[in-house]
Amino acid sequence: MTRATVSTTAGDRLTALHRVGLSWHVSGQATLRGPLLRLFEDCDRAFVQLASLWDAQDERHPATLPAARLEQAGYLRSFPHQAAFVARLDPAERNLDAFLDGPVTDADGRVALPGLSPVTEVLTPAACYHLYSARQGEVLDRPLHLTTRNTCFRQETHHVPLRRLSSFTMREIVCLGTPAETAGFLDRARAALDLFFGLVGLDPRWLTATDPFFRPRDNPRHLLQRIQPVKHEATYGGDLAIASANRHHDHFGAAFDLTREGRPADSACVAFGLERWLFALTDRHGPDPASWPRPADAAATVVARSRGGAA
Repeated sequence: MTRATVSTTAGDRLTALHRVGLSWHVSGQATLRGPLLRLFEDCDRAFVQLASLWDAQDERHPATLPAARLEQAGYLRSFPHQAAFVARLDPAERNLDAFLDGPVTDADGRVALPGLSPVTEVLTPAACYHLYSARQGEVLDRPLHLTTRNTCFRQETHHVPLRRLSSFTMREIVCLGTPAETAGFLDRARAALDLFFGLVGLDPRWLTATDPFFRPRDNPRHLLQRIQPVKHEATYGGDLAIASANRHHDHFGAAFDLTREGRPADSACVAFGLERWLFALTDRHGPDPASWPRPADAAATVVARSRGGAA
């Protein structure tokens, strides 16, 4: 199957997507409505269906994490260039008076801040961090499978509609367990995803990848990822990761004191950027909703086949 030849330029493509529900903001954020929003939600239902292969428990978490808790996993030292912080005005009356007596915002739209409260919260950089943090200190008597969806925030050098955003939606499926249990989870997940990709008409390639560390040469985790690949991305069109399979070994288990069989638990996850799925599906099938596949139905077929049921 070849890509739909509906847009010859980025401007044409943006116009076509606007007609089916995309509004793009210069801040690198997207508003979705109509057919495109329905496709977005259908994709998420598909990933929840896939999570049912492990009877994964779905959870809902806040938009922020305590900075101290996040740094237990080394996030801020590894990715300071991508972190987005929660800033609040110092509530002292004289500070609020100074704010109101000033311009509030300047001609360029920048807020004129006289004084801030201490910054203690970080906007969610990846959905799975909440799952580990919420279970700090737990002892697992069996493998634990979880799924969650969150809006994630990352500072980027540039933005591209539906491909690279400053805030985007991530669905993750996570396994906590022994090394064998997490490795088995990833094997099964990749097999299920390969079947799912075919059913929705996509043909991404699994490529080895590394995380975007700020000072990669100085970070032992980056060196480990180079020596022992633990991150693989399902890459559409040669350069767009629409899913990733990640093996963390005991990094999060040790950071959050999660134990399984007397040692720090291993963890692994598969992650999906929902806006990127909109890009891939509309790029492959065109902007006409009548030509779009039904991802949730495709995922139901994958689950039925995996469990030995009829497709």
